[in-house]
Amino acid sequence: MAATRLPGTPRLLRALNDRAALELLLARGPLTRAQLGELTGLSKVTASQLVERLEERGLVRRVGEQAGGRGPNAQLYAVTPGSAHVIGVDVGPERVVAACADITGTIIGQVEQSTRDTDDPVGVVHRVVVQAATEAGAEMSSVRRVVLGTPGLVDPSTGEISFAWDLPRWHRGLLDDLRRDLSTPVVFGNDVNLAAIAESSIGAAVGVTDFVLIWIGRGVGLASVIDGRLHQGSTGAAGEIGYLPVAGAEVPRNSGKRAAKGSMRGAFQSVAGGEAVKAIGKKYGFRGNEAADVVHAAVAAGEAGEAALDELAGQLALGVAATCVVLDPPLVVLAGEVSQAGGPSLAERVEREVAAITLVSPKVVITEVASEPVLHGALHTALDAVRDEVFGSTTA
Repeated sequence: MAATRLPGTPRLLRALNDRAALELLLARGPLTRAQLGELTGLSKVTASQLVERLEERGLVRRVGEQAGGRGPNAQLYAVTPGSAHVIGVDVGPERVVAACADITGTIIGQVEQSTRDTDDPVGVVHRVVVQAATEAGAEMSSVRRVVLGTPGLVDPSTGEISFAWDLPRWHRGLLDDLRRDLSTPVVFGNDVNLAAIAESSIGAAVGVTDFVLIWIGRGVGLASVIDGRLHQGSTGAAGEIGYLPVAGAEVPRNSGKRAAKGSMRGAFQSVAGGEAVKAIGKKYGFRGNEAADVVHAAVAAGEAGEAALDELAGQLALGVAATCVVLDPPLVVLAGEVSQAGGPSLAERVEREVAAITLVSPKVVITEVASEPVLHGALHTALDAVRDEVFGSTTA
């Protein structure tokens, strides 16, 4: 029986080869045609055709020469940075930060604005997105995707914000309003989930397929990555660990989406959130305007601050342990201002306590994304999608 010829196979192979070459150029930097051929396993002729095809489409460009032996120097090629741009936005109750990156992932423009004096979310986003593109010297027509990180729930089925803490004007229908206003694809992402994406891309979880990130700041949150995929849950509420009932506290009831954070008296938020951290610090003589200030003071105090850190670690371990006995991850990343203030000293205490009260003993570390994790997560999310679009259509 004769083999059935698959239609479009040569075109598919060209697309796969093009994508592989572009990924190599992103990862390795400028390469010659011969180097691309060697790394992809393609013949010299096929590699040359590939480079010509990508150059014609404006996806790669000549950036110099590499001196060789006899004969002319070989041309070096790199991905054209301006072939596409993305913008990531971190939206909070007091400020909004936006950054524009080219397709190589290099941030080339960043702006920040206060959100205290406005109740117009479309106007706020419009201004920072346009300003970030202008700062980067990029035309808005080249911005292929905008990803916004916000606190609260994002419905996985629709992409809409179903509820946002501290952002009462952010609501269902806003996604379409923003897409119409910016005339480009706009995507919402939960802030803690985006922080986990940043951690897996450039932080402590690089190369780790299973881990959880627990955010401890003014509020608390959790993101879980399972088999390399972010788990959001059926409604986007996976990780709302602030509602988790904990030992020794009143069980929270009637804490629906519209309930205020202050109503979660018996939840994990009440024993590990910002106000709880300040209460623990005050008990041992450490004070500050923010919870992170209190933890900084306890760490700086050395031996005198150990009791405060021990108690804080014991409270944090309740949420970490509850998560880990269900998911059994090898790694837990502590992120957020309080976690960063506590540093390795806090992480080590939480690791010991979790191992003492459960059957699992994951490694607990502090985030390695030192600044703007939500923003970096938004940019990486946008870049992954846009590279798929741009690099996957090279033979169109």
